[in-house]
Amino acid sequence: MLRADFERLLNDTLSPSLFKDFAPNGLQVEGRETINRVVTGVTATQALIEAAIAYKADAIFVHHGYFWKNEAPQIVGMKYRRIASLIKHDINLYGYHLPLDAHPTLGNNAGLADAIGLINRRGLQSGVALHESIGVVGELSNAVSTDRFREIIEQAVDRSVLFECVSDKEIRRVSLCTGGAQGYIEQAIQANADVFITGEMSEQTIHIAREMGIHFVAAGHHATERFGAKAMAKFLSEAHGLEAIFIDDNSPA
Repeated sequence: MLRADFERLLNDTLSPSLFKDFAPNGLQVEGRETINRVVTGVTATQALIEAAIAYKADAIFVHHGYFWKNEAPQIVGMKYRRIASLIKHDINLYGYHLPLDAHPTLGNNAGLADAIGLINRRGLQSGVALHESIGVVGELSNAVSTDRFREIIEQAVDRSVLFECVSDKEIRRVSLCTGGAQGYIEQAIQANADVFITGEMSEQTIHIAREMGIHFVAAGHHATERFGAKAMAKFLSEAHGLEAIFIDDNSPA
């Protein structure tokens, strides 16, 4: 597949024009013109780049790419080494941030919602369609105890989580937003959710949860954002005939 056709496929699938983002979505570092082998991952780390080189990848697709707003523009140090490796090996780098969070079937939020069995989903932001919403509200088929819910979420993300259980109230209505979205807890409260799941927490998040009576889960920024990159590897392989694999450069954050 030609590089331009590959980017067109990604843009048609993920609709980046719908989002005002913190980094450029799409091709971030140009490599060879023809793409057959693709590595997907959460973050474009040096370790992921080295794994892509070993795989002889033509392109890397990540959720966390480069050139974030307010970051220093100089290409020096760690940024230089990463970009130099990509250029030396003629590897294209594609980054999709909020579009990969929001996609209703391939996105991070969709993947986590699938993993915990959410039904009757809608966007977390009031009045925003699910495919444009940075967050999801849904329901479990049956209410469960907080102990059982901890088991469900830890199985979904394959790690221990921080679970602030604020009462003995059972959980059925679930809100979630993967990554560093702890600031969305008040929208989860407005959605009458029993629990809010995200990747990270801030000091004030726990106080809000306690005082507002909503259970809170910080399940890991990286762990909650594996879903989209995994789904994209499967999508590119099964639907478009590319050799695509997900490689996990794990982070405990």
